[in-house]
Amino acid sequence: MSGIKEQVEEFSKKVEDILDKVGQPLKPYIPAMSRLLIVATFLEDSMRIVMQWQDQLTFMEQSRHFPSGLSHLFLGLNVIVMLASSIGIVIKKHQTYAIYGLMGVIVAQAFGYGLIFDMSFFLRNLSVMGGLMMVLSETMVKRKQMFAALPQISETNRRMYLQLAGRILLIFLFIGSAFHGDWSIMRIAVSLLGLTACVMVAVGFKAKWSAMFLVLFLSVLNVFVNNFWSVQHSYYKRDFLRYDFFQSLSTVGGFLLLVSTGPGGLSYDEKKKEY
Repeated sequence: MSGIKEQVEEFSKKVEDILDKVGQPLKPYIPAMSRLLIVATFLEDSMRIVMQWQDQLTFMEQSRHFPSGLSHLFLGLNVIVMLASSIGIVIKKHQTYAIYGLMGVIVAQAFGYGLIFDMSFFLRNLSVMGGLMMVLSETMVKRKQMFAALPQISETNRRMYLQLAGRILLIFLFIGSAFHGDWSIMRIAVSLLGLTACVMVAVGFKAKWSAMFLVLFLSVLNVFVNNFWSVQHSYYKRDFLRYDFFQSLSTVGGFLLLVSTGPGGLSYDEKKKEY
């Protein structure tokens, strides 16, 4: 049994070395790419509200029974907060406020659009929040470096718990996708493989590998399943597909940031280094 374990570890080390060599040229750009992807859904949503302003107002007032002035205020604040916060995260300015702002938008839209009990919306937004938590944990690393001479115990613990929560929340998009749709032998095999990678990400075992696999898998799945560009502009389903496409991009950004920063202290990978 120990021999098999050693062979697996040796093989995994070789694969890790190969991946490091292949990904080395992209490594400096991964943090910026991941941040842009994480806020992609908010940028798209703000643009969609602006482009469909009258339709959005009609929906809020007729379907959600918002008073006229309140519907304008709700949509306007959503657009302003999403744009300002997204730009803040990308350029790394006032990131903590930006992250809380986007989390507030997610909660406000869940109630405002009446999607609080929509399971697909709920799982997807949990994943998006996971990506935002990964960004928040990264900002704590920067603060720790700036104030290295001061006691950092509570800050370090907060960062580790945020990374753990972020890892767990990120996998909900795949879990929701895995159990949605028609089943086939291929679908079962792919779902089991993906769920295995999700569990590995959650516990922090070979987390960077697993996250990279999910980045590639979700990217391919997103292109084939949420291909809104192939749907007619007049067809209502196009908006839903586009929304799902950019939400999936944001989750991919979260996994990409995990690849860049690592799983954090509360993970199997980090605990193993201590022994």
